[in-house]
Amino acid sequence: MSKRMIRLLALGAASALALSLAACGNGDEQVTDPTPPPVAGGENGNGNGEDPVPPPVDGAELDILIGTSGDAETASVQAAIDAWSAATGHTANLRIATDLGQELAQGFAAAAPPDVFYVSTEAFPGWAENGSLLAFGDQLDATFYPALMASFTWDDTFFCAPKDFSTLALVINTQMWSDAGLEEGAWPTTWDELRAAAQTLTTDDVVGLSFGPEWQRVGTFMAQAGGGLLDSAGNADVDTAANLTALEFVQGLLADGIAAFPSAIGTGWGGEAFGSGAAAMTIEGNWIAGALRNDFPDTPWVAVELPAGPGGARGTLQFTNCWGIAADSDNQEAAISFVNWMVQDEQQMQAARDFGVMPSVTTVADEWAAEFPQFAAFIRGGAYAQGVPPFQGISAVIGEFNAGIDGLVNADLQALLAQTQGDLAAIQP
Repeated sequence: MSKRMIRLLALGAASALALSLAACGNGDEQVTDPTPPPVAGGENGNGNGEDPVPPPVDGAELDILIGTSGDAETASVQAAIDAWSAATGHTANLRIATDLGQELAQGFAAAAPPDVFYVSTEAFPGWAENGSLLAFGDQLDATFYPALMASFTWDDTFFCAPKDFSTLALVINTQMWSDAGLEEGAWPTTWDELRAAAQTLTTDDVVGLSFGPEWQRVGTFMAQAGGGLLDSAGNADVDTAANLTALEFVQGLLADGIAAFPSAIGTGWGGEAFGSGAAAMTIEGNWIAGALRNDFPDTPWVAVELPAGPGGARGTLQFTNCWGIAADSDNQEAAISFVNWMVQDEQQMQAARDFGVMPSVTTVADEWAAEFPQFAAFIRGGAYAQGVPPFQGISAVIGEFNAGIDGLVNADLQALLAQTQGDLAAIQP
């Protein structure tokens, strides 16, 4: 392995947090404005009147460790634990992590990890490879989005249950759109239309489009061009004509002044650029709803699917965590029972009502979109979204790629893609 890659891998732990934060802008979680109604469906809340798991002979006590977005998520998980306990006879102690990655690492090192816990896409490959995680994907009774499953597949084995997820969409200031003389509902569906809209919306005080200088945003254009970080077989595939086309398109938007990175217009992230009125459009995830409601409540907006690339391909990125189970757990049967409870249709919808997440199962996508129509574009993106490659050291590689994207206007695009190709291939399992 080259000295360069040794350095990148050494940076992996430090950059994992940065990658997670970059994925969700300023760290706000996905938030909607629903009033949680009673759980519909069967008496045990799984929508069909049947227990999703059979009652045990002897109850087990689980230790569950999560990182939470706030009180709403904590209360939702606790309520689910209580319902599962009542249905199965098992019990569980819910603990809230201060530093989830560090606390899990300490638990694994001491051979005393929690039974069930959240696992990030950045941490997953290392823990799967070193034997810390139980591979129980084949025991899950749910239908997940393929890209979410791919994010938690190691050595061709599906390990753990995607908890929920978020995607990126095009968010448009509807008042600025109208003031510019653009037709309501005629949202951009192609790159040409996006460029034209950005140009029309750009004024002396407002840039047409703003998004973060990172793969976690620019990667959407790579996907729309028919590219990405991996090929269909899961191998590193960055240095391609499709990805070059995508970066050239973004470079052109920036060079023409109709798109700008948030820092160039005095803001910290895409949501702030949009909410403050410095940008008329942005590329962000469904967490932007909470940020706008809290910080820019008067901003009128609509979220639509990102436009298709020159070949007609749709593309976006998705971000997720999974419910993991420790390989050293003495309560694996009960742990699997609990995770299966958490991915049942009704529980997934209840979590969405409680704290605004998008269900990881495809079976409630239409129901979710109907209940939360303002976020329908985000859930539709799940059908074609690309995720973070499940490679140990991926955070460092993407961090290095992002350093190049930050200077994209003057970058040697071919050299940037070639460098990232080499970095990603070097950590490919």
